[in-house]
Amino acid sequence: MNSYCKMSAAEAAELVQNGQTVAFSGFTPAGAPKDIPKAIGERAKRIHAEGLPFQIGVITGASTGKSLDGSLALADAVKFRTPYQSDPNLRKSINEGRTQFFDMHLSMAPQNVRYGFLGPVNYAVIEACDISDTGEITLTSSVGAAPTYANVADKIIIELNAFHPPMLRGMHDIFEPQDPPYRNPLPLFRPSDRIGSPVIKVDPKKIVGVVPTNAADETGSFSESNPTTLQIGQNVADFLATELKRGLIPKSFLPIQSGVGDTANAVLKAMGDNAGIPVFEMYTEVIQDAVVDLMRSGKVRFASGCSLTVTNAVLKNIYANFEFFQSKFVLRPQEISNSPEIVRRLGIIAINTAIEVDITGNVNSTHVLGRSMMNGIGGSGDFARNAFLSIFTCPSTAKDGKISTIVPLVSHMDHSEHSVQIIITEQGVADLRGKSPQQRAQTIINNCVHPDFRGVLRDYVKMAGTGHSPQTLSAAFGMHLQFAKTGSMQGINWADYKV
Repeated sequence: MNSYCKMSAAEAAELVQNGQTVAFSGFTPAGAPKDIPKAIGERAKRIHAEGLPFQIGVITGASTGKSLDGSLALADAVKFRTPYQSDPNLRKSINEGRTQFFDMHLSMAPQNVRYGFLGPVNYAVIEACDISDTGEITLTSSVGAAPTYANVADKIIIELNAFHPPMLRGMHDIFEPQDPPYRNPLPLFRPSDRIGSPVIKVDPKKIVGVVPTNAADETGSFSESNPTTLQIGQNVADFLATELKRGLIPKSFLPIQSGVGDTANAVLKAMGDNAGIPVFEMYTEVIQDAVVDLMRSGKVRFASGCSLTVTNAVLKNIYANFEFFQSKFVLRPQEISNSPEIVRRLGIIAINTAIEVDITGNVNSTHVLGRSMMNGIGGSGDFARNAFLSIFTCPSTAKDGKISTIVPLVSHMDHSEHSVQIIITEQGVADLRGKSPQQRAQTIINNCVHPDFRGVLRDYVKMAGTGHSPQTLSAAFGMHLQFAKTGSMQGINWADYKV
C-alpha cells in the first residue's frame, strides 16, 4: 500500500463525476464497498442542494448492501443500475421510473461489460483485504465481477477493509475466459478444481487511491424456518432421495446449486438431515449459513461459489477456524460460477425460487403483477436452462392466502416451461418431465396448488377447452385482475370472462 495514494472516502468520492459509470465489487452485500459509495451519496446530496445534477451509472456483481445501493438510491444518485438489486429504496426508485434498471443473467454481466455493450467504465471500486505494490489485489468475501471491472475500468479505487484478514489470499480462484471468436473451453471438471490465480492482477498505475476501512459485511440474518419452508425443504429432499433410489441420479450424487434466502436454507437443512442423500458437493453462486453448517457436520464435502453470504457471526467463526474451512470452499468470478458450459458439464441439480408459476410450468422470478420489479432474475436462468435437474420452489400461497402463487398464466415470464422440470411447494411435487401442457396442468394443480385454489384452476382448465395448451386469452390474467380489484384472488367467477 505504501506506493499508493492513501485517501479518505470523501476524497475518493470527489473523483467521481456526474454522468460517469462506476463498477463496484460485491456479490450480495458480501465484498461490496461501503464507505466510498456512502461518500458518493453524500456528495450527490450536496450537489443536488445546489441545484446541479449528479447521477452515475452503477454496475455490480449482484445485489449489494444498504451502504451502496441504499445510500445511492436515497441520494437520487443512480442513473442506471444493472444487473441485480434487492435494496428497498433502490427498488422504489426503479418502480417509480427514477432509475433505469436493466435485468440481466448474472453470467452475462462481466462479458457484456468487456464487450463494451454498456459503454466505458470510468471507475472500478473494489473492496480488498490486501494489495501489493505490484498491483495484486486480494478480494474479501466475494468475487462477483470484480476481475473484469478492475481490468476494463479506466481507474481503480481500493477500499482496503481490515475486517477481512489478508490470510484470505488463496480462497479465490480468479479466471477470465477469452472473448470470441476463438474462446477456449473452460477447463473445470469438478467443483474443487482451480484454474486461475488467487488474486486480481492489474497495472498498479491504474490504482488512483486506497481508502482504509474496517467494516463488516451488511448481510442480514435469515428468518427461522416456518412450517411452510420446512415442508418445502422436506419435499425437495424426499424427491431427490427418491430419484436417487430410482437410479435417475448417479449413486455418487451430483453437485447442488441453491438460491439464497429462507426457503433455500430450509431446503439445504432438509437435505442434510435426509439419510437417503449422501455427502455431496455444491457448485453455486452463494454460500450461505446452511452450507457452512453442513460442512461442519460433514454432509457437504466442498462448495464452489461466488460469495460467502453468511451472517457476520458465521463469517467470524470461519475466519477463526480458517485452517478447517480453507480446503472446503473456493470463490470464483460469477462468469465461472454461473457458466452455462460448466453447469451442463457437471450435471448440476439447480434449486431456485419463484414468485409465481403457471399451470404449464412457466416461472416468474422478478415481477409483481407483471409490472413492479422485485430484485431481478439473478443467476437462476444461468442454472435452470442448463441443469441436470431444474427445480423451482415456492409456497403455494402468499399474502395470508389471498394470492395463489400458481396461476393460469404468469404475469411476467423469466423461465419458460422448456427450462422447468420440477415444481415443489409445501403441498407436494409436480414432475413435469415428459408431459404435455395439458398433463402438466393436471399435475401442477393436483400436487402443488393450495386446496383453496384447486377448484378455481380446474375450472379454468375446463373452460379453456381443447387445444395443445390449456389457455384462453380472455381469462388468462383473471386471477391477477381479481386481486387488483378486490385484494384477493379468491371469489373469482369465470363466467365473467368470455371465452
